[in-house]
Formats: sequence, C-alpha cells, structure tokens
Amino acid sequence: MRHILIILSLFLFSFTYISCSKSSDDGSKSTDNTTTDNTTTSTGLFVTVGNTGTILTSPDGTTWTKRTSGTSESLYEVTYGKGTFVTVGNTGTILTSSDNGTTWDNRTSGTSNQLLGVTYGNNTFVSVSYSGIILTSTDGTTWDNRTSETSNILVGVTYGNGTFVTVGLDGTYEGIILTSSDGISWTSRTSGTRNPLIEVTYENGLFVTVGEGGTILTSTDGTSWDNRTSGTTTKFYGITYGNGTFVTVSLSGKIFTSSDGTTWTSRTSGTSNPLKGVTYGNSTFVTVGNTGTILTSPDGITWTERTSGIFRNLSGVTYFQ
Repeated sequence: MRHILIILSLFLFSFTYISCSKSSDDGSKSTDNTTTDNTTTSTGLFVTVGNTGTILTSPDGTTWTKRTSGTSESLYEVTYGKGTFVTVGNTGTILTSSDNGTTWDNRTSGTSNQLLGVTYGNNTFVSVSYSGIILTSTDGTTWDNRTSETSNILVGVTYGNGTFVTVGLDGTYEGIILTSSDGISWTSRTSGTRNPLIEVTYENGLFVTVGEGGTILTSTDGTSWDNRTSGTTTKFYGITYGNGTFVTVSLSGKIFTSSDGTTWTSRTSGTSNPLKGVTYGNSTFVTVGNTGTILTSPDGITWTERTSGIFRNLSGVTYFQ
C-alpha cells in the first residue's frame, strides 16, 4: 500500500487532489471577480470545475460566471446527463445541478476515496476512483458501489459503442484499461503500455486514451488497443473530439490534434501552464488548467486565452447542448 501511495504522489504531483496541493492552493489569492449573477442559457453551457470547490459556467467559453458549489473539496471532473450536471472530487464528493449549473446539491457517495473521473452513458452515470472503486447511478443522486476486480488507481472514464472504458495505472506504474457493458461488471484489458493512462474519450467510432510520456492508444472496441506515435514525451491529461478533430492537452501546455487518432500534430497553445481538461461544444474547443487558465479555439489549431477571474487550478470541463 505504501508503495502505491508513493507512486501516486510522484505521478499525480501536480494533480489537485494531493493534500499538499490543496493546502497550498493559491485560491486565497483569487480575485474572484467573475460575474456572480444567475444568468443561465437554454442553448448550451460550458461548466468547469477545480480546486477548493471551484465551479465556473459559460454559454460561449469566453465569458465565465463563478458559481457557489457549497464545498471546499477539490473537484476533478464533470459530466452531463438526464438534465443533470454531475461533478466528483476529493473525499468522495459528488455534487449535482439540474438548473444549468447555477445551484449545486451535495450527494452521498458512500466512499471517502478521491473520485477522479465521471461519465454518462446507457442511462447510467459512472464514477471511478483511487483504489479501484467504481460507483454507478441512474439519476446522479443515489450511488451504488460496484466491483471492478482491481484495487488499482482509475483516473478517466468514458462511454461509447455500447461500452464503458476506464483507464488508470497499477502498482507498478503501468497503464491499465477496464471495460464494461453496463458499468456493473468489469473486465481487464491489455493496454500494451508501461505508462500511466489518464483520460479517455470515444467519438467518430474510436476510443482514444492518453497519458504520461506522450502515450496515445486507440481502439475501435475498447478491447484491443494500438499504440500511436505522438512525437512527444509530454504528459497528456485531457482528450476530446469535435469538428472532425481529436484534441489532447498536456501538463506542459502543449496541445496536439488529429483527424483520425493515428497521426498527431503539435499546436501552439500560447501558454506553458499545465492544461488538464478539454471539451468541445458550440463550435468551440475549451481547455482549462492551472491558475485559472482557460483557452478557446474554433478548430483546435489557433487558441485564445480567456479571463476566468480566478487563480485556482481547474481540472475538468464539459459542455451540454
């Protein structure tokens, strides 16, 4: 167990759930000058989450509104389904919102472990965590603990092609992949990589997972995976698809794009700040990262920095239409 904790600390040193990062979070220096009105939109919404319960919303990715989360726990990922936003985080924190991200309710997860990833598919929310814990919910409110058949660290999760896929790392620091048709029963798959895997997405008939050392793997079914050449050793932390393009972002601020998941091209982001999450919606890519960094792009190639109004680290971002 001590060995796993040491590995986790090394691997996720800059990840916001580490206690030392929480205690030294520079949110205390935040100007908190984002708009605090209750404006909502029925045409679509970006939501980003981060350190010390930070939640921001935006209809366009450009102008952001700070919301009250009701928690000081760090939040790592956010998703949308069944008219509800769900965000997860430290000490088993789960929050939901059914009013365009304006007000948030704290839900009982049944675990005190860090919940690192969350997705929605097949009428089911699935959250994954440290120690291999997997939770499922049909409504985002009531959650059940499922058997993953692993005690390893699960970081990212997605749904596509009738399959849930979660990725992470084992006690030897190697990448792991599990799949499930229902979120309840899980099967371990061979990743073929020695590098930790951090995030995964499904679009355009393809699963794509990314991780440390510039690792990019692709799969059409979630079972068999191919290792792709990224041309970098940077640590990828986020992956999304939109406008015919896969976009992955990294802790070095580098951004890579691909039209097919196989061939990847480095893009100029304009920042060296760590980028941790990325999504697509409203004809716009949005990526978020440390010290309140938010960038937007219409094509994944040209990026513009936006004002978040905060200095807290942002970890996850999603969009619903």
